[in-house]
Amino acid sequence: MQNYNKAFLYFICAVSAMGGLLFGYDWVVIGGAKPFYELFFGISHSPLMQGVAMTTALVGCLVGAMVAGAAADKYGRKPLLMLAAVFFTVSAIATGLFNNFTLFNIARFVGGIGIGVASALAPMYIAEVSPTEIRGRMVSLNQMTIVLGILSAQIVNMLLAKDTTVAESQTWNVDWGWRWMFWAETIPAALFLVMSFFIPESPVFLKMKTEPQTEGKASEAGLGELFQGKYGKVLLLGLVIAVFQQWCGTNVIFNYAQEIFVGAGFDVDGMFINIVITGIANVVFTFVALYTIEKWGRRTLILIGAGGLGVIYLTLGTCYFLGMTGILMVTLVVAAISVYAMTLGPVTWTLLAEIFPNRIRGIAMATCTFALWVGCCTLTFSFPSMNVALGSSGTFWIYSAICLCAFIFLFRHCPETKGKSLEELEKELIK
Repeated sequence: MQNYNKAFLYFICAVSAMGGLLFGYDWVVIGGAKPFYELFFGISHSPLMQGVAMTTALVGCLVGAMVAGAAADKYGRKPLLMLAAVFFTVSAIATGLFNNFTLFNIARFVGGIGIGVASALAPMYIAEVSPTEIRGRMVSLNQMTIVLGILSAQIVNMLLAKDTTVAESQTWNVDWGWRWMFWAETIPAALFLVMSFFIPESPVFLKMKTEPQTEGKASEAGLGELFQGKYGKVLLLGLVIAVFQQWCGTNVIFNYAQEIFVGAGFDVDGMFINIVITGIANVVFTFVALYTIEKWGRRTLILIGAGGLGVIYLTLGTCYFLGMTGILMVTLVVAAISVYAMTLGPVTWTLLAEIFPNRIRGIAMATCTFALWVGCCTLTFSFPSMNVALGSSGTFWIYSAICLCAFIFLFRHCPETKGKSLEELEKELIK
């Protein structure tokens, strides 16, 4: 086992993972603010404008992920993490400050860029600074902070939203409540910015810059080189893993909890209680992942995730088809969240941070993260139409089929990366 300063390692990984915390918070906070800022901006009866408000941050994610890799390979991982912290801080302040709908969306777009950059670089940075024997656990720390950010946003939204049946409270919600939901992000965003000054640059990046390349090329890899033949197989694997993490269907439970739980027979109060239950399950089973990812391995966990979700969604769809309601439906939804939280949630980021060679890791990680956010956008956009056209039963059967197809692909092509150095994995995967 390598000798290293554990306290300092945990410190720099925790600072980097704060990008995940802000990622989770910024991604979910808009759901609680939605009913109030829609009234404030007068878009309650405009589905088009509602859609614009909900997707501007996702568009920013695509932009941030697209530029993060090349920029990180040229300027370093640390400056890009610091830039993400700036984007988060500016967006948190500006989103709650603006009274103009266009400026509101620009602020959300800026926050989305921060999400895109942080989601691409935080797990990569952690993988590059962590010893082999605990690398999976350290990268999983990033997923833990994401789910803590999600839960934090849910709790903040619940605490700040006052009783909507009281006129005075509703006025406060519309005038100020939604603003404070966004402003609350300023504290962790500013802390992330300050602490990012105290982390070192990635040793992998420093090595790339100081050692000559064996092929005599520049140290930064471009998209053209990424799509060369020898990288094609591992790039395809990364793209499938990234898109599948979204199209496994679990994130629609967070984005469309109202439709899912109302369809399962719950009223509004029951819906909010169940949302909290799913949030708690998400956190608890991400903790489980921290202890299983180095014992069971990445391949085992991702196969459990794909196969387990396939079976759960098949069962859930059948229950919807039979008109079943109540606690059984909540149990199945919580089971899906739990399986995802201990498998696909953290393992996706770990594998993406591990499978690519040092030379192309930045641009490859950014490409896969871009694909992941495309998957997120298409999943979010398609669910309402699928739910109307196919019903909840047909929709979850589709997700089940996707999971089972992914299981077959991953069983055939996903390697085990546990216990192997990044250099060993490069020799094994790039032939």
